[in-house]
Amino acid sequence: MKVKLIKLAHARSGDKGDTANVGVIALKAEYYEILKKEVTAERVKAHFGEMVKGPVERFEMPNIGALNFLLHNALGGGGTTTLKHDAQGKTMSTALLRMEIEVPDELFAGKD
Repeated sequence: MKVKLIKLAHARSGDKGDTANVGVIALKAEYYEILKKEVTAERVKAHFGEMVKGPVERFEMPNIGALNFLLHNALGGGGTTTLKHDAQGKTMSTALLRMEIEVPDELFAGKD
């Protein structure tokens, strides 16, 4: 079944110049393997579409059940030069949590 990423993770984002940094942290340890499989750099890039002009890099942090993404050329030049409303990329985490991913049907069977 498809579910929004927010059912399995929480996230936090910020900026480093023109690069948005988005950390995705599994809500439960057993969700981390699903995140690793489903939340790839390619899928994140596709999810953001034209908002991210450069490449997307993914870094795995299994010790804390997290993935970290660098979204290059995503902030219109960076905090002091951009005309974007979200100059520091703070809403990028919320936007990523709206991405739909495949999970085993039994993961949320009988739950709303």
